[in-house]
Amino acid sequence: MGKLFGYPEFDADGEMILTTYENEYSEMMMDIRVYRMKAGETRKFGRQGEETAMLLLSGKVTYQWQEEQQTVSRKDVFTEGPWALHICTGKEAAVTAEEDSEILMQCTRNEKTFASRLYAPEDAPWGYSCLGKFGNVAKRRVNTIFDHDICPESNMVLGEVLNDRGNWSGYLPHRHPQPETYFFKFDRPEGFGASFVGDQVFKSVNNSFSAIPGGELHPQVTAPGFQMYTCWMIRHLDGNPWLQTDRCEDERYVWMHDAQF
Repeated sequence: MGKLFGYPEFDADGEMILTTYENEYSEMMMDIRVYRMKAGETRKFGRQGEETAMLLLSGKVTYQWQEEQQTVSRKDVFTEGPWALHICTGKEAAVTAEEDSEILMQCTRNEKTFASRLYAPEDAPWGYSCLGKFGNVAKRRVNTIFDHDICPESNMVLGEVLNDRGNWSGYLPHRHPQPETYFFKFDRPEGFGASFVGDQVFKSVNNSFSAIPGGELHPQVTAPGFQMYTCWMIRHLDGNPWLQTDRCEDERYVWMHDAQF
């Protein structure tokens, strides 16, 4: 088993590498990076034999792809919804920062073709999960930008979670055979939480991540006083895509569904 947690840093060019096909997180089967872009800077994306998603985390950028372009903005991940451009192999895209911005790139190998799409906040609305359940301490807002139902040609899933302060997510503890990566942000620089992968746990802080092999339980929690953002990214397995109905909760904890707290 490769490494389960990471505390990456931005290099001098504004690139922060999370998982690649060759590093110690290769079990994720995805190349995931975050870029800090200065106003006026342009980055180009698109790899042969791979699909790519470019998610705006904060700032204002212009997406350019094929014959289209659109300028979008996001104050931060805690107050506004996502913009994400998704392209297939053989397509190229450019992202130009209109102001200092931050974007996340998610790639994986995929020879299938599909129409490029810019997902807007209204395409991925926030919805509360577990509101009022488990003593009301596992409530969080979740969105799904794309999954197998939305883009069946894709080999990836991309979504976001916002934990209310002091609340859990990924709860009840659950597992699925597909690997998943969580990328964390907090609404204050001193914010922290805890991320569990199987029997191991690490302190999650701003820009940290967890690399969850298939089959491992993976709940997480944020400390009281801090809102936690998680970008969740799943890699489908050949012949076994992750579906919204695939959530397999640990049988030791399912009694909580009917418990009164």
